[in-house]
Amino acid sequence: MVNLTKIYTRTGDDGTTSLGDFSRTSKNDDRLHAYADTNEANAAIGIAIAAGGLEDEVKATLLRVQNEMFDVGADLSTPLQETYEYPPLRVDQPWIDDLERDCDHYLERLEKLRSFILPGGTPGSAHLHLATTIVRRAERAAWAAIETHGDQPGAERGVGGVNVLTAKYLNRLSDLLFILARIANLPIGGDVLWQPGGGRVAKPEKKGRAAAN
Repeated sequence: MVNLTKIYTRTGDDGTTSLGDFSRTSKNDDRLHAYADTNEANAAIGIAIAAGGLEDEVKATLLRVQNEMFDVGADLSTPLQETYEYPPLRVDQPWIDDLERDCDHYLERLEKLRSFILPGGTPGSAHLHLATTIVRRAERAAWAAIETHGDQPGAERGVGGVNVLTAKYLNRLSDLLFILARIANLPIGGDVLWQPGGGRVAKPEKKGRAAAN
């Protein structure tokens, strides 16, 4: 049960914050960056849905992902421990398997990419492209946290590692969001294609004047 009766607490005024196990850490902790970026990505997905124009199936997929991302953030904020009085919810392999199935399902509707594409087209697609980049940043932050804190449980509160499946989940999610951004542009005929050189037409070279005899 979540029971938020007060939003500000002043407990972070010294530059520290609580992890999920109530241990304190710096607000510059790699784990904090990882779950903050995950939260930002979740907000970007919410904007994509609110912008409208997405298919009901896509919206349902994204709503499931939003709920999962909340749990991903909670996982990233809670160090791995050898034992728990109350075991926390952790990202598990089936979550990643579901994302891969989603990727395969939606890819069946898309043409193979033969060019880089630009973020844009419909509002929903543009926001999903933005969400993709934020998720990729969250993944990098998760790997940084794993590199710093390891991926093994600790015996004491606050000293455990980071669940490596959080980073793998974010990796697959970035793939799915990129695919869904393409799906969102199907109503306008498909992707906005990249034009090398900004679409500029190369000017013909000037021929030099013949030397006077």
